[in-house]
Amino acid sequence: MNTPLNNLVIYNGYPLSIVIALVIHIMIFLTLLYLQSASEAQSLELVQPTVIKALFIDENPQLRNQQLREQRRVEQVEQQRRQEQQRQEAERLEREAQQQREAEQQRLAREQAALREREELERLRERAEREEQERLEAESQRRRQQEIAAEQERSRQQEAQRRRQQELAEASAAEAARTEFELVQSATALIQQAVQETWSRPPSARNGMRAVLQIRMLPTGEVLDAVITQSSGDPAFDRSAENALYRAAPFRELQSLPINVFNANFRSLSLIFEPEDLLN
Repeated sequence: MNTPLNNLVIYNGYPLSIVIALVIHIMIFLTLLYLQSASEAQSLELVQPTVIKALFIDENPQLRNQQLREQRRVEQVEQQRRQEQQRQEAERLEREAQQQREAEQQRLAREQAALREREELERLRERAEREEQERLEAESQRRRQQEIAAEQERSRQQEAQRRRQQELAEASAAEAARTEFELVQSATALIQQAVQETWSRPPSARNGMRAVLQIRMLPTGEVLDAVITQSSGDPAFDRSAENALYRAAPFRELQSLPINVFNANFRSLSLIFEPEDLLN
């Protein structure tokens, strides 16, 4: 049975004998106060209080058992409290470990996601670079094909122009040759006509005679010299041919000829003298 006194002893830890001694001292102190108030006129002699020695009193076994049970109960409560604290601490540690595991998993997931994102970005970059490289190669190939086509077109145009120029040159050369031939023929005919008009054939001239004179002339038509390269066999016939040449000179028609035509055809000219119209 729990009483206030038992609770006092249990919870404050004082022995019962000390409590009893304290109560006796209080009672003596109250008695002295009462005696002093009853005899105010008399001088009270200070009485030395009797010292009462407290003796240890054996505890009640039932009270001791109850205290032990209470102590065990308190220890059990304390143990349960410690176990609860340990359980809560273990749960807290488990929660923290779980949170750490979850945080680690989240970190790993973020890292994997970031890695996948970097890989995807790298793949996209490589694909973009590959597409750009292919585009540049296609553009370069297209430019090369255009350059080849342009070069072929330029070559074709140059070849066509060269052929046209060649044709024009050939036509011009043919025209020039024709013109030159006509000029040469015309000038030669004029020279032959002029010489024929001044040629006085000697009486000894006969059909079949032939004299060839090689003459050298200036662009002004003047004769530098004349050499008989083939004689007719008749000195009078040969001499008459020379005289006819000098009398007909200078040949003014040659002054209008281009210098290249003159140099090619009239710088040195051969004249043939044949009396074809004689009767014998």
